[in-house]
Amino acid sequence: MSYHFSKILDLNFDEAIEKTTAILKEEGFGVLTEIDIKETLKKKLDVDFRKYRILGACNPPNAYKALQAEGHIGLMLPCNVIVQEHDNGKVEVSAVDPVASMQAIENNELGEVADTVRGMLKKVIDRL
Repeated sequence: MSYHFSKILDLNFDEAIEKTTAILKEEGFGVLTEIDIKETLKKKLDVDFRKYRILGACNPPNAYKALQAEGHIGLMLPCNVIVQEHDNGKVEVSAVDPVASMQAIENNELGEVADTVRGMLKKVIDRL
């Protein structure tokens, strides 16, 4: 089982961030966090890395359901979406598959939430 959904876009990096954020919003997600890996690695390790940004996406109603179903599920929230530029200049957007990431947790109620969020994130990637 793959742990992500991905798509290569015909956009530059900044355009991909903008479009991904907009579609996430249209599909009911907010971006709670944004981690610029390239900048962080340069600052902390003085190494060069490709453009790579982690977007911490959250759908509040489903996050609330997940938290009610499983008290420690916050360890796996929010749902990460990454935008990265490969060496060939192509930009890829990937979203975590919450079903794959939560398969070790035996909780049927949580599984239903993960299925719902999986469908929503897959739709985001498909719309890009």
